[in-house]
Amino acid sequence: MYAIIEDGGRQFKVEEGQELVVDFKEEWEPNTEVTFDKVLMISTEEGARIGQPTVSGAKVTAMVIDHVKGKKLTIRWFRRRKNSRKKVGHRQISTKVKITKIES
Repeated sequence: MYAIIEDGGRQFKVEEGQELVVDFKEEWEPNTEVTFDKVLMISTEEGARIGQPTVSGAKVTAMVIDHVKGKKLTIRWFRRRKNSRKKVGHRQISTKVKITKIES
């Protein structure tokens, strides 16, 4: 059984027990339960239910594991013949969740 959910403008295919990295949500504390209400599709043994645009009454429950930092990105600006250089680093903060239940 799996579901396709939408969060932060992106779609994720999730199954129970799967760990997922989504956009950072400041109001989500570690070890709390959150629900994803925008369920676009649910696939079960009986068949698939496709929403228009979402499946009514369906939700996916997840447990917040932690807030994590992504891989470091290095940004460089360089203008030739002007002695102008700049180097900046960035690490995106994300939220890691574990899918606990898919309800249809």
